[in-house]
Amino acid sequence: MSKHIIVGGGVYGAAVAWHLASRGEAVELIEAGSIASGASGGPGRRGVRANGRDVREIPLMVRAREIWPSLHEVLGTEPLYETTGQIQLFEREIDLAPAEVRAALQNRLGIESRVLSQDEIREFEPGVAPMIRGGLYCPGDGVAFHARTTHAFAEKARLAGAVLREGVEAAGLVATDGKVTALETTEGERIPVTGRLMLFCNAGVKALVAPWVDLPLWSRTFLVAVSAPLADNPVRHLVGHMSRTLSLKREPDGRLMISGGRPGTWDHAARRGTPIRKEVELNVADAVAVYPELEGLLIETADTDHLEAECIDHVPVIDSLPGNEHVLYAAGWTGHGWAIAPAVAELMRDWVLEGAKPDLLAPFAFGRFC
Repeated sequence: MSKHIIVGGGVYGAAVAWHLASRGEAVELIEAGSIASGASGGPGRRGVRANGRDVREIPLMVRAREIWPSLHEVLGTEPLYETTGQIQLFEREIDLAPAEVRAALQNRLGIESRVLSQDEIREFEPGVAPMIRGGLYCPGDGVAFHARTTHAFAEKARLAGAVLREGVEAAGLVATDGKVTALETTEGERIPVTGRLMLFCNAGVKALVAPWVDLPLWSRTFLVAVSAPLADNPVRHLVGHMSRTLSLKREPDGRLMISGGRPGTWDHAARRGTPIRKEVELNVADAVAVYPELEGLLIETADTDHLEAECIDHVPVIDSLPGNEHVLYAAGWTGHGWAIAPAVAELMRDWVLEGAKPDLLAPFAFGRFC
């Protein structure tokens, strides 16, 4: 039997390993660090958001939303997902018309959405500041425990027979006459590629495929700040903002997560991130501006230890390597690949088992840049 090789122990690698192994396929996954140590790890919960997504991703979200609520039953864990609803706040008059157009588009594509007026927004989020004019509301959105989900996929993959090797880093692809025949590790091991080779190591994919294709990706680390527990957390929903670099998530223990895309610095040698104090302060300042009750908020954790890959058009590249249809890759999630992971993992499974790229993945081909 041919063996499929997966590079990357994040949610994509772990989920696809399980999907394939549970269908009797031989699978070996290698991960440079440990399972969920990259972009699938970190504190708190991750947003599962359809609201405001690129239109190419919405069909994937429609399917992902069908999977998330009962995923814990499939994986045999405690609940992983909570439907909270998501609101994109706006405070500028110029954001009203785009919000109305976005709501109409999302409804047409199967994502229930509506624009909340200035009065309605205060029924949903009583603590917002007076300058908030309204919001784009998506009631079906929510949050999920990302590290727990990734570890659950990995455990199911192991139980199904997949081999998961942590601390094994990919160094490059070995090719003969342009055809990939093996994967070489940094320790000099050569792993033969007899089935499919799948590259899900996100920030590491660009270098691995560089001899064949120049992906329009770059890497950086995002700030995730988590507060001390709040006696009265004013944030009720998953909250974003149309003109501020701000995302707010209410944690079950009363803490508040503040993110949205502010940077940290990354040490490639140490593979660690360092928070930038000014960026932490700016993130908190935005949160306080929108929710005045947060004045004096104490940040307990400022995490920048998870490198992310961004794509030039803000959606991932999912394709096969030119001249090597047995080599599949997916990268450039741009900080919002988490929510669609269950749907994309299913599609990657189908691609491997059926031999043809699923139609829903066609918009993410590298050819869109050519």
